[in-house]
Amino acid sequence: EADLEESGGGSVQAGGSLRLSCASRFFSLGTNYCVNWFRQAPGKEREAVARIGADGDVTYADSVKGRFTIVRENHVNIVYLEMHSLQVEDTGMYYCARVKSFRYCPSGADMYWGQGTQVTVSS
Repeated sequence: EADLEESGGGSVQAGGSLRLSCASRFFSLGTNYCVNWFRQAPGKEREAVARIGADGDVTYADSVKGRFTIVRENHVNIVYLEMHSLQVEDTGMYYCARVKSFRYCPSGADMYWGQGTQVTVSS
């Protein structure tokens, strides 16, 4: 069983929206932990999409700024990735990952991972 579980992927047309969820029965995704969303398109390297820090600070890849929003809901232990104005280039497997350490989130930190959810955007 994966450490984290993603859901909400699917097939949409360009311009559409999806909301991905990242949950865990084993680990807190709440305040004090950094949670990331990554994606990987066929034949391409995995890339960081969005991140929410231990104190709620958020960062986004330039390619998704203004279209994607990462949201943490502490009371249900879920981190969402809200995606709007989807483009064909957003197609890929989306993964969430939580940094293992408490309030310390350096680049390249060891993380717990999910198995991914597929997002397919058609023109």
